[in-house]
Amino acid sequence: MPYASGSELSDAYARARDRGYGFVASNVTEPNILTGLVEGAERAASDLVLQVKRDSAAFAGRGEPATGLEILGTTARALGRDADVGVFLNVDHVPADDRAFLEACVESGIPSSLMVDASHEPFEENVARTREAVELVEAHDEEMLVEAELGMIKGVEGGVETTEAYYTDPEEAVEFVDRTGCDLLAISIGTEHGVSKGRDLELRPDIARDVGDALADHGLDTPLVVHGSSGLSDTQVQELLSTGVCKLNKNTRYQYEFARTACDFYHDHESAIRPPAGVDDDRQGFFADSDWSPDKTTFTPFRVCEEVRERIAEVMVGVAELAGSAGQSQFQ
Repeated sequence: MPYASGSELSDAYARARDRGYGFVASNVTEPNILTGLVEGAERAASDLVLQVKRDSAAFAGRGEPATGLEILGTTARALGRDADVGVFLNVDHVPADDRAFLEACVESGIPSSLMVDASHEPFEENVARTREAVELVEAHDEEMLVEAELGMIKGVEGGVETTEAYYTDPEEAVEFVDRTGCDLLAISIGTEHGVSKGRDLELRPDIARDVGDALADHGLDTPLVVHGSSGLSDTQVQELLSTGVCKLNKNTRYQYEFARTACDFYHDHESAIRPPAGVDDDRQGFFADSDWSPDKTTFTPFRVCEEVRERIAEVMVGVAELAGSAGQSQFQ
């Protein structure tokens, strides 16, 4: 089906909240992760929320985040066009003070949604900067959704380390959504960016429920998001989704699966790629003076990338089943 728009993503979130499931929004740091995620979503019959951060876009674009967004966005669109589930793209953690990248995201028309981040600023500054982003999106594309964040979670995100966290206050959340007009709200309930273990986190799922109730009491129908879900146990994920949170962000898990799969593959096939003892490491001459030769069927990038894609697809099926989005695609 065609790559899906912001209005269709809004419908997907509404459907999830109505039926009591959620989405694991999956960050893309490398094209083979993207391909594996699409493959896994198809197997699970789950619509797919992809995410790209500024640093990932900059890496893909040789230092130019707008170029990288175009590269990764074009790939997502092409794969989404051929997929039998909905494929959405959220640009994650766009710094509110990076006006150039923010404008590039909006003017490109690529994202289904974008997350503008001024959560490290005082409340009034967060409100002002988020509202500016909402107005920018509204001026260009009324279908593109805007996610914002209130509260701070610990860990490293986009190269910036946050050492202290504070939980989201329900009444502040009401004022924030009312004044900014954001479409989704990321809240702080005790998760962390990066490598973490669920047993070491001071999770407060009750805060998610309280924030959701406070918004509803004020007539605000705003989906909630939780960042930093890679270290959570299955039970913790299910508990969070039971509070009405409709999107959990996952990034670190996929990076580890990529590295671990490649590491295991090359470890298992080292003798087919690295010359044995006593053979000169003659890469330039391609070992012409030796009886030993590397095995092209093993060192071709297709082999390891195929392994990576398959592993990412398996992980995606598992997280879709855990989140309840498996079998729920609105496009089937």
